[in-house]
Amino acid sequence: MNFHRKIRPIQAGYSMIEVLVTLVILMLGLLGLVGLMLLSQRSEMESYQRAQALVLLQDMAGRINANRTAAPCYAITTDAINGTPYLGVSSSVTPSCSSGSVEAYTLANNDLTAWNNLLTGTAEQSGTTNLGAMIGARGCVSFDSASGTYLVTVAWQGNGKTAAPGSGLSCGKGLYGDETMRRVVSMPLQIANLN
Repeated sequence: MNFHRKIRPIQAGYSMIEVLVTLVILMLGLLGLVGLMLLSQRSEMESYQRAQALVLLQDMAGRINANRTAAPCYAITTDAINGTPYLGVSSSVTPSCSSGSVEAYTLANNDLTAWNNLLTGTAEQSGTTNLGAMIGARGCVSFDSASGTYLVTVAWQGNGKTAAPGSGLSCGKGLYGDETMRRVVSMPLQIANLN
């Protein structure tokens, strides 16, 4: 008795399909991880720029407080609606106050020049490119005579769109393309009248 059994051929390639499906799932996971890293970097850059703006804001407020007798010299932004003139990137303003004592207004002019340099990032350079400040940093100092309040403001360009700054914050207005790209921090400052 000779029974002939028919032997089925062994299936090949089933493991290869499993490996390919696993690779596809792994690649999708890695793409998601890369996207998360990019979002994290963008958020970190926004946070860094905001921290730099707050440092520069506090710096100017401290300079005005230290030289109170020449406080009017610091109010360079005379058009509060448009936020001009300003210091920083693309600024053509040269501090030239001459009210008060010579020492006070000289210090005020030097303070404004130093703040302009900080806004343009001259503290850190790579070749001839300034790197030490936020993107498109601009600074405004305005004075409201009705309330006797100085408003120190720093504006810069963000990396992505968010809500536009409030209408009362005009520093850098219209200079960053879309207003949702403009970031602004400000601080009111009152100088006591001790006379």
